[in-house]
Amino acid sequence: MSSALELIITFKLMKLVIVTTVEEFQKEVLKLFKNANIENFSSSDIDGYKNSSSILKASNWFSGEKYGNESHLFFSFTEDEHINVLFSLIKEFNANMETLNPIKAVVVPIEKWI
Repeated sequence: MSSALELIITFKLMKLVIVTTVEEFQKEVLKLFKNANIENFSSSDIDGYKNSSSILKASNWFSGEKYGNESHLFFSFTEDEHINVLFSLIKEFNANMETLNPIKAVVVPIEKWI
C-alpha cells in the first residue's frame, strides 16, 4: 500500500474531539488527555456564558462588567479508540465532581481536509 493511501485511510479513521471546561479544571483535562493517550491537541482560553434573565437584566445596569466564566477549549484530531477512553474518563470525572460545571465534550466526524 502506498504511503499516501495509508495516510488517507488513517486520517479517515480520525475524528475531531472538542472539550470545554471552566478554568478550575484545566489541569484535570490535561491529565485526562494524557490518560487517554491523546498526545497532540490544541487549546485556547475562552469565556463561557449562560443566557439567564438575571444576567441579561443585570447587564443593562452594569454594561461594563464581564459576566462570562473563564474557560478553556481543547481540541484534537484523534482516533476513535482514544476518544472512547477520553469520554469514559470524562464521565467518571463528572460523576464525582461537586460543582455544576461539568466537563463537556463532543465528537465531530471529518468529511473533508486539505
